[in-house]
Order: sequence, then C-alpha cells, then structure tokens
Amino acid sequence: MLKRFLPAAVCIFALALCCLAQKSAPKAAADGPVPDKALMQKLLDGWSTLDPANVAAHYPQGPHTYFDIAPLKYNNWDEYSAGVKKLGDSYQNFRMTLNDDAAVHQHGDLVWATATIKEDATLKSGKREMATFRWTIIWEKQDDKWLVVHEHTSEPMEY
Repeated sequence: MLKRFLPAAVCIFALALCCLAQKSAPKAAADGPVPDKALMQKLLDGWSTLDPANVAAHYPQGPHTYFDIAPLKYNNWDEYSAGVKKLGDSYQNFRMTLNDDAAVHQHGDLVWATATIKEDATLKSGKREMATFRWTIIWEKQDDKWLVVHEHTSEPMEY
C-alpha cells in the first residue's frame, strides 16, 4: 500500500506546487492610471505642434527605437526630436486625430496600443496633405511614470 501511496502523494504535491507557481507568475499590474485613448490623442496633439518639447516628458532618454514616416528609424529620443523638428520646418500647420479603431492593452508594466490616425496638414508651399497612418505605441512603467519606449508610425503604400 505504501508503494502506491508515496508516488501518488509526490504527484499531488508536485501538481500543487505547479498550481501555486502559476498563480504567482503573472506580474502585478502597475499602480495608477494606465495609458488610454485620451493619452493617445494628447500625444498626437503634442506632436501636431511639431515641437518635440511638447511631448518630451512622455519619452525616456537612452536607446529606444522609434519608426516614423520618414526616415526609416530613430535610435533614441534625441534623434527622434531632431528629426521631427527638421520635418516641421516645411509645414504651415499639422494636425493628427485618433480614429475610432484605437485599442489599448495592458500586461503588468507594459501597455501597447494600435490605431489608425488621420493627418490633415498644410505645407508652407500651400499644398494640403491628407493621409491615414498606422500607429503602434508601447509604454513601459518606469519610476511610477508611463513612458513611450517604442513607437511605429507608417503610411500604407498606394497601389
């Protein structure tokens, strides 16, 4: 009888440990309000001014990759902000609006969101630009603050 009881007890104990480990494995959600659609539009409003200083508080220093419409990519905040400033020199006005397909997802200290955004802009030459872009953004909670650690904006190619 002991020969059957001991292996069964070991199996039950191992299963119990697995269940306990599985319940404690997911990382707890970060405290405080998480990024949402309102914050997404706030970032777009800041970028619409074409002055990176208006969104700088939402981006960390250091090596992070950001993909924008042009050029191919930026390797950190300094490159990103300088590139947008240079691009902004050719615009009279620039406006981006979040479309209603925005989706926000949280997993612990990470939040990612996807959306399409509408661009309505006028170049200094007077030419009007209107487009729809894809936007993916990833925030990470760092020192009790949600910061954009990756961003990807792209425009579909026309066929």
